[in-house]
Amino acid sequence: MEKGLLLLSGGIDSPVAGHIAAEQTPVAALHFSAVKFLGPQSEEKALKLAKKLNLKQLFLVDLSQGFKEIVKKCEHKYYFVLTKRLMFRVAEKIAQKQNFSFLISGENLGQVSSQTLSNLTTITRAVKIPIIRPLLSFDKMETVNLAQQINTLQISTGPETCDFLGPKHPATKSSHEEMLNEEKKLNYEKIINDAVKQMQIKKL
Repeated sequence: MEKGLLLLSGGIDSPVAGHIAAEQTPVAALHFSAVKFLGPQSEEKALKLAKKLNLKQLFLVDLSQGFKEIVKKCEHKYYFVLTKRLMFRVAEKIAQKQNFSFLISGENLGQVSSQTLSNLTTITRAVKIPIIRPLLSFDKMETVNLAQQINTLQISTGPETCDFLGPKHPATKSSHEEMLNEEKKLNYEKIINDAVKQMQIKKL
């Protein structure tokens, strides 16, 4: 059976997406942190969520260096799109190495700036691997209610740290070509390869 790799943040959405996907197919989780800036709290939260979802494997990747380079070298308004593209690129590489067939994301349409149709399209084009988005058409209350039912809401509730380096006025539109030009400013392959090399694997 084909396996899915869930991009598990500390928020409400991605655990719900993982729960829905896991009803149909085997799922493991991948969490991106910024340990060098924020410490290990987000990894600890992801570990609790993965256990609550009864997942057997959690991959941990510290992307502090990648986030830092994007802030220093790229147009700041594109920060959220560029970091999402980076995360999906790293996830794709891990999926290939670990024999996952597709990625699972908690994104839905239009709830934050990186989830406009334009930006979702640009993010998706960063990779060739299929991306499943079970919550794409959910409204927030549907997601919150389901999180409550599966007992992940309390763990997920709390301050989000994913936007700590983000701009006050992020871009709501982008193109694949624009992002490729931005990514040329980075030592992109090294960032990706270093992240994969330093990955930790937790057996749950």
